[in-house]
Amino acid sequence: MPQSLAQVLVHIVFSTKNRERILAPEIRDELHAYVGGIVGNLSGSLLRAGSVEDHLHLLVAHPRTCSPAALIEAVKTGSSKWIKTKGSRYAGFQWQAGYGMFSISPGHRTALERYIDSQEEHHRTVSFPDEYRELCAKYGVVIDERYVWD
Repeated sequence: MPQSLAQVLVHIVFSTKNRERILAPEIRDELHAYVGGIVGNLSGSLLRAGSVEDHLHLLVAHPRTCSPAALIEAVKTGSSKWIKTKGSRYAGFQWQAGYGMFSISPGHRTALERYIDSQEEHHRTVSFPDEYRELCAKYGVVIDERYVWD
């Protein structure tokens, strides 16, 4: 077959370094758009983004010609550099070293979009570490807590 096609939907989540509560509401929409540009430059599509002060959720149609690690590296490096241009408050900004990337069924896309859209409300009662543990359990990923948090 001469044509290569793929539809790989992934839910990506990662935190700021040490879960620092630094992502101000006024930069989040612009951050999401910037991340969308990075993903698009790699031939993927950012389908949904949501964030709160200490972490980011992305629903991405993963690029066919890019490894998961290369995608994450581009998103985190590019967005970190961009955030540092948003004022002195962000001069030392860093993302956490790790990330979660989970495949999702197209049939679950709408539910995930609602979940990403409701991050502000969700995190009134659930911390990022608790949410991350729940996501890993839901997606069947075993974590070693000695190496998850930084």
